[in-house]
Amino acid sequence: MKAEFNRQRVVRILCLILLDIIIINLAAMLALITRFDFSYALAKEAGYMTQVWHYAIINTIVTLIIFYGLRLYHSVWEFASSSELVRIALASGLSAALYWAGSSLLGMRVPRSFPLLYLLFLGTMIAGLRMSYRAFRTFLHQRENAGKKRTMIIGGGAAGAMVIREFIMSEQSENRVVCIADDDPAKLGQYVRGVRIAGTTDQIVELAKQYDVEDIVLAIPSATRKERARILETCRATGCRLRTLPGIFQIANGDVSIQSIREVDIEDLLGRDTVKIDLDEVAKYIEGKTVLVTGGGGSIGSELCRMAAKQNPAKLIVFDIYENNAYDLQMELRRSHPDLDLLVLIGSVRDYERMDSIFDQYRPDLVFHAAAHKHVPLMEVSPFEAIKNNVFGTYNTARAADKYGVQRFILISTDKAVNPTNVMGASKRMCEMIVQMMNERSRTEYVAVRFGNVLGSAGSVIPLFRKQIREGGPVTVTDKRIIRYFMTIPEAVQLIFQAGAYAHGGEIFVLDMGDPVRIDDLARNMIRLSGLEPDVDIPIVYTGLRPGEKLYEELLLSGEGMQKTKNDLIFIGHEMPFDHAIFLEQLEQLHRLSEPDGTNDILRKIVREIVPTYHEPQEDITAKEAANAKEAAMVQAVTV
Repeated sequence: MKAEFNRQRVVRILCLILLDIIIINLAAMLALITRFDFSYALAKEAGYMTQVWHYAIINTIVTLIIFYGLRLYHSVWEFASSSELVRIALASGLSAALYWAGSSLLGMRVPRSFPLLYLLFLGTMIAGLRMSYRAFRTFLHQRENAGKKRTMIIGGGAAGAMVIREFIMSEQSENRVVCIADDDPAKLGQYVRGVRIAGTTDQIVELAKQYDVEDIVLAIPSATRKERARILETCRATGCRLRTLPGIFQIANGDVSIQSIREVDIEDLLGRDTVKIDLDEVAKYIEGKTVLVTGGGGSIGSELCRMAAKQNPAKLIVFDIYENNAYDLQMELRRSHPDLDLLVLIGSVRDYERMDSIFDQYRPDLVFHAAAHKHVPLMEVSPFEAIKNNVFGTYNTARAADKYGVQRFILISTDKAVNPTNVMGASKRMCEMIVQMMNERSRTEYVAVRFGNVLGSAGSVIPLFRKQIREGGPVTVTDKRIIRYFMTIPEAVQLIFQAGAYAHGGEIFVLDMGDPVRIDDLARNMIRLSGLEPDVDIPIVYTGLRPGEKLYEELLLSGEGMQKTKNDLIFIGHEMPFDHAIFLEQLEQLHRLSEPDGTNDILRKIVREIVPTYHEPQEDITAKEAANAKEAAMVQAVTV
C-alpha cells in the first residue's frame, strides 16, 4: 500500500516537471512575442528568437532547480493556498532575474521588457497549473463524496487537520468534512485543508443545520473533561452521530486513523476533572514490596493489578476464583510488563487453609482485598453466599494478614455499606467492621476505601444499556427517580492507591464521587449518543425497584462526619464505635447459621442485629436532597 502510494507520488511529480518544462519555454516565447506585438516573424527577424532558443536549456534547468528549492514539488496542491502562491511568485521572480543575468553574462541580447513579461507569464501559468489541479481534485472529491456523510470537525488545530487528512486519504472513510467549529477568534473564517472554520462551539447547533451535518467529530484531545462534556452536551442537541479522538499522547505520536476515531461514550459526558494523585507517595509504599490482590481478575481487582505492576513491586500475586479472567490478566501483564515477577493463583477467600498457605509461603507486604460478591438482586436471592464470600472471606484474609505480619491491608468497600437496604450492602458494612476490629488487635494497618458505582464494570448498568441499545431496545430502568454516583475504574483505583498512601490504620476512606447522575437521564443520553431518539427509536421501560435496591446511595453513616486529606477527592469517615467482643460472638453465630440448614429470615435478623442501620429501602428521597446531603458533609469536613 505504501509502495503504491510512493509510486503514484513519483509519477505525479514527474508529470508536473514535464508540464513545468513546457510552461517555462512557452513563457519565454510568449514574453518575446508579446514584446513584438504578438508577431513571431518580427521577433525572429530581430534575432531575439534565436537567442531565446539557445538559452532555453540553461533557463529550464536553472528554473527547475529554483522550483525544487522552493518546494513547489512538495506541496499537496489539492490544498494549495496563499503561501504556495507566494512561493510561486518568488520562484518566477528568481527565474526572471537569473534569466536576465545569465543571458547578459553570455552576451545574449533580450529586450529590456522581456524579464518582466517572462515573470508575469511564468508565474501566471505555473500558478494556473497548480490551481487547476486543485480544482480538478476538488471536482473528483465532490463526485467521490456524493454518498458520504456530511461531517463537522470540532477543533481547528493540528488534531483537526489530521482527522480531515485521514478522512480524505483513507479508502475506508465514509465522511466528508463540510465545516469546522473552533473557539479561537483568530481562526474564524480561515481554512484547514480546504475546509472553512465556520463558527465557534456555541454555534454548533446552527452550523449543523446550515451545513446539513450528519456526523460530528470532537478533535480537541487536550480539552479538559469539563470542556469536553460542555461541547458534547451542545452536540447532543443536534441529533448527529458523535465521535471523538483518543488521548493527546496518541495525537502527539501521530497515531490517528479511521479506527482510532471512537464513538463518544457516556464517560465523556460526566464532566469530571481528571483525577490527580501523587505517584511518588504511591510508589513509596509499593515499590520493592510483595503485593497480593484478591479478586484480582475482576473489574476493580484487575485495574489494581495493572497499576501495582507499574510501581515496580518485588512480586505481584493475583488471586481469583474465576480462572478465565485471571488467565486473561496474566497474559496482558506478561505482555505489558515482561520483567514483572508475576504469580497468578486460583482459589477462594472462603477457604481459610488456602489463604493461610498462600500467606505463609509468599509473605505479602501489602494486600488489596477486592474479592466479593457485589450484585444486589442476586445476593438478595442467595444471602448466605454474600455472607460466606464477603464477610467470612474478608475475615479469613484479614486474619491471615495479621498472622503473617502484612504491613497494610486495604479493603475495597462500597457506598452500599452505608445504611444498607440489602444483604450485600450489610455484608460489606460487616467487612468494614472486621477491618476496624482487626486494626485494634494487630500491628498490621487495616483500612477500607468506600466509593460508589464504577463506569463499565462487569454487570453494571452501562454495559447493560449498551447491549439493550444494540439489540434495538427496550432499555430497562428500574425507577425514573433513581440516582447514582459514578466514577471510572481507573479513577477509582488511582484514588484507592492514594488513600493507601495516607493510611495509618483504622480509617474508612471515602472517595468524592462527583455529582449524582439520574439513571433515567443516563439511559436517554446513551440512546442519543447512538444517534437514536429515546421513546421514539428505542423505548424506555420502567421495571420497578429490584429487591434491596435504593433510590439513592450514601457515602457516610449518620454521625461519621468527614475529615479532609491532602487530596480533595479523598475524605476520612470518623470511626463508628461498636463492641468488638459482641461483634465476634455475632460473627460466630452467623458462621454457624450460614450453612444449608439456615433460613433467610433468621440470617437477616442476625445481620440486622450486627448492622443496626440495615433497613428497608426508602422511597421519599430526591436527587436534590441526596446532593444537598453530600454537599453539607463536604462543607463540614475539616482538614487533617
